[in-house]
Amino acid sequence: MAAELKVGIIGGGYAGMAAAAELAAANIPVTVFESAKQLGGRARGVSYNDTRLDNGQHLLLGCYRETLRLIELVGGDVERDFLRLPMQLDLHHHLELRAPRLPAPLHLLFALLNAKGLSWGERFKAARFMIALRSMNFRLPQDMTVAELLKQHGQDAGLTLKFWEPLTIAALNTPIAKASAQVLLNVLRDALNRARADSDMLLPSIDFTALFPQRAAAFIERHGGKVHLSCGVDAIVPEHDGIALQTAQGTQHFSHVICAASPATAEKLLQPLAGLDDTVQQITALQKQPIYTVYLQYPTQVRLPHPMIGLHQRISQWLFDKGRIAGQHGLLASVISAEGIHQALNQVELAQKVVVELREEFGINEVPLWSKVIAEKRATFCCAPNLQRPAQQTSIPNLLLAGDYTAGDYPATLEGAVLSGVHCAQLCLAGRK
Repeated sequence: MAAELKVGIIGGGYAGMAAAAELAAANIPVTVFESAKQLGGRARGVSYNDTRLDNGQHLLLGCYRETLRLIELVGGDVERDFLRLPMQLDLHHHLELRAPRLPAPLHLLFALLNAKGLSWGERFKAARFMIALRSMNFRLPQDMTVAELLKQHGQDAGLTLKFWEPLTIAALNTPIAKASAQVLLNVLRDALNRARADSDMLLPSIDFTALFPQRAAAFIERHGGKVHLSCGVDAIVPEHDGIALQTAQGTQHFSHVICAASPATAEKLLQPLAGLDDTVQQITALQKQPIYTVYLQYPTQVRLPHPMIGLHQRISQWLFDKGRIAGQHGLLASVISAEGIHQALNQVELAQKVVVELREEFGINEVPLWSKVIAEKRATFCCAPNLQRPAQQTSIPNLLLAGDYTAGDYPATLEGAVLSGVHCAQLCLAGRK
C-alpha cells in the first residue's frame, strides 16, 4: 500500500496555491509556506493611499481554462469577478481591431479584414499569415524569433509595429527580436483557433490576491490544510521516507514537497541538493524581463475611452481605466512590459512621462492627486527560442517544481503558473495509486 500523502508547498503564488487547491479538492492534507505577509507572489494585491492596487496589471484570456476552473473551485464567480470583453486591439488613433461574435477562427479573420488603421494590403497579409499558421497546426519545424517568423511570412514593418509587436509583448513580455515564435504560436493556437470565447479578454474587478490565492487559502483550510504567511522555508532536506522543510518556526516532515517559489528562491533552495545540478543550471540561465506599472489617481470624473486601450510608439503600452473595470473612478494604470528606454528614468520622471502622454493623447489636463510606480524588475523570464525550462519532476522523486518558468507550452502567464501547479498535484496523486 502506498504511503499516505502529506504535501508541503513552498510559495503561495498562483502556482503554489493551484497545486494546494487541487490537492485539497482530493482531500489531501497540504501545508503552504509563504515568506511574504500576503499571498499571490508576482500577481498580488497591494495597498497604497487607502486604495487597493495590484503589483502589476494582468489580464486573463478565455482560454485560461485551468485558472478559471480553479477560481470557481475555491468559491469565485468568473462572471462576477471579471469584466469580459470580446477580443479587441485598440492603439489610440492608429489601430482598431474588434472580433465579432462569430465562430473561431472566422471571428479573427473578420477582425483582421475589417481592422481600421491597416491598409488593405496589410490586412490581407495578416489574414494570410494566420491561415498559414493554422494549416501548420501552429507548429514550426524549428523555433526562431518572432521577428524572423514575421519576416519569413512577409509581415512588413508597419503591420509589425501596429499589430504583431504589441501582441507579442503583451503575450510573452519579451521583445520580438528575442521572443520565441513557437511559444507565441502556442498562445495564438489556444486563444484564436478553438472556441470564440477563448479569445475573450477578462479584466479582474478585484485584486489578484483576492481573486484566487486568498479564496484558495480558505478552501485549503476547510479541507484540513494549513497556510502559513511570513514563514519562508530555509532548507529542503531529503529523508529516506520523505522530505523535511526547515523554517524559522521549526522543521516539518512531508511525503512530497512542491517548490513553487520564485526562480531566485528555488535556485537557492535547490543548490545544496545532490543530483539537481542540471535543474539549477536551467534556472540560473533564465534571463529576466521587467514589467512597470504606473498608477495615477485623477479626480473621479477622469475616464479613458475604453476600459483598456493601447498607445502606439509611446512609453505607455497599455492603459487601464480602473473606474470602468473595478469602480475605482479616476484611477488609471499604465503598463510598460519588457525592457526599454523607460528603465533609464526614475519613478518620478516615469510618472510624469505618462501624465504628459495622457494629456497629449486624450486631453486629460487635470493634475493627478497621487501617483505610484510599481517596478517588477524580474517579473518574467525572457521567453527566448528553444529555451530549456526545468521540468516539474526533479531527479528527486518526491520533490516537484512549479512556477510559470517551468516546462510548458505557455510563456510566463497566470495560466502557465496554474498549469504547472496542477501538474505537480497530479504527479503527487499518481504516486498514491
